[in-house]
Amino acid sequence: MTFEKRILITGAAGYIGHQLGNRLATDYFVIGTDIQHRDGLQFPLEVLDIRDHKLVITLAEYRITHVIHLASVLQASAERERDHDIDVNGTRNVIEACLAAKVKHLTVTSSGAAYGYHPDNPAWIDEDDPLRGNPEFAYSDHKRQVEELLGKHRENHRQLQQLVFRPGTVLGADTRNQITGLFLAPRLLAIRGSESPFVFIWDQDVLNAMEQGIREDKTGCYNMAGDGALTIRDIAKRLGKPVITLPASVVRAGLQIAKWLGKPVGPEQVNFLRYRPVLSNRRLKEEFGYRLQKTSAETFDFFIEQARLKGDL
Repeated sequence: MTFEKRILITGAAGYIGHQLGNRLATDYFVIGTDIQHRDGLQFPLEVLDIRDHKLVITLAEYRITHVIHLASVLQASAERERDHDIDVNGTRNVIEACLAAKVKHLTVTSSGAAYGYHPDNPAWIDEDDPLRGNPEFAYSDHKRQVEELLGKHRENHRQLQQLVFRPGTVLGADTRNQITGLFLAPRLLAIRGSESPFVFIWDQDVLNAMEQGIREDKTGCYNMAGDGALTIRDIAKRLGKPVITLPASVVRAGLQIAKWLGKPVGPEQVNFLRYRPVLSNRRLKEEFGYRLQKTSAETFDFFIEQARLKGDL
């Protein structure tokens, strides 16, 4: 593409969105949308829900050529219908708005969770492996449905080029989420008979790859993960913390009790701990052409270093 790039980022006030927008704004016209404001943005931000049909007006008004769709529900709420509406119907609205406004390129952050948490997952998951999700796990199920939407539009609307990323666990200096909460606990939980491997990717590698994808107009679907994986025992050793190993049945029962007590967990999450998808990054390196700066282990060690500096560990 030789035309001028004009970029809109959904979820632009978020952790990745604001950093990516500030980078791209040095060379391109960038505008963001989000449901909240954020200080320190070097580009304009419009308060707009991704489900709002006014999105197409914004795309047309600013003559947007590239959309980076980052807005999503990161942690499931108690209202699954609402979460589905934001993630799946919101993405549908973004795609339809892009088509109506004749946007040329759409970048979407999906997730390795779209592959699902299954006992028969390959040791290393490739982009051609099926996206099965887990119906009982909202985040995973919604990411699968989003990918199905994207797949149908790749077949039927080839004029809208797509770049889809499927990150593993993203870690950086300021990352805080449900998974990092597991690592900051006094002791780590292991499920008997499961290594529960994690693949990590440094947040700056995520940003660098996304920026490269926009600058070079890349297309395709790519896993995002550093080289190698760490088991829960590897992680515990690096943290200097003990591991409690329990049968899956005991963990499932404990999660059910916690759910009854009003905690945002449930017995279905035992598979989240047992059967994590371990993402191959071969295509990201060989086909996309990105050079990773940190391995999974180096990313986790960086997270530990930063957490200790903050007094979190």
